[in-house]
Amino acid sequence: MDRIKGVVKSKRVQQYAMIILGCFIGATAYPLFLEPNHIPPGGFTGITTILHFHFNWPIGITSLLMNIPLLILGWRIIGIGFVFRTITATILFTLMIDALKFPPMVMDPLLATIFGGVILGLGLALILKGSATTGGTDLLARIVHHRIRAITIGSFLFAFDLIVIVLAWIFLSASHAMYAIICVFIQTKVIDQVLMGFGTDKACYIISTAHERIEQRIMTEMERGVTRFDTVGAYSGKSSKMLLCVVGRFEAMKVKSIVNDEDERAFMFITDTHETLGEGFAQLVEEDV
Repeated sequence: MDRIKGVVKSKRVQQYAMIILGCFIGATAYPLFLEPNHIPPGGFTGITTILHFHFNWPIGITSLLMNIPLLILGWRIIGIGFVFRTITATILFTLMIDALKFPPMVMDPLLATIFGGVILGLGLALILKGSATTGGTDLLARIVHHRIRAITIGSFLFAFDLIVIVLAWIFLSASHAMYAIICVFIQTKVIDQVLMGFGTDKACYIISTAHERIEQRIMTEMERGVTRFDTVGAYSGKSSKMLLCVVGRFEAMKVKSIVNDEDERAFMFITDTHETLGEGFAQLVEEDV
């Protein structure tokens, strides 16, 4: 039993479980929304969606064939660890696109764009959390950046998606190109949100002359750590202390109450944290590349 638990908790097993789940979720976006409405989502599958519309070529297999030379090149340039997971994700993702035969959920291009972008973005984010990509432009961007440092990964991806949008305009229609822009934007936002977190924790910054009483109450009553910074007011030139503590969103009201009790003239602002890692929060795990 302990051995089974150890396997389940293995980081490598968790990575591949995340990759498989992400491939399935992302692939469902095509038969349910994107393919029947001819919405190119950017990247290689955006190009193969256009080819599918004109020549009825299968989106997944065509994308896989386009990826093969990149995977071989990436294996030689980037290294076996990352590329092996990417090969796994690319094969699973492209085969699932063609294998999943779900009936279309909607035949409205706008709804298909929105929900297809959300589901595809969620799937790709899970694959990225598994330390892989689905090949295509992500892998090509890494290869180009590795050879030409002046070209950033982000700028390359933007340029390639722009090419796909122009091709959609030429070979499909202007409306399809605009839907492609919306789809790329949505999936990018979803990927960022999943990878960076949903901002459920709060970072509280407090400047007060009663900082010692405030920090002691936060540490004893809430059992949260506090960091103290030396600050200087730009207008007054006076030295003061600023406290920083990160708490759960429901604990922020308690912090405000403590500050108000100890110093009604305190200055305080609260911001969302995208992802909180460390003692008392999520575990800090090193990236396995």
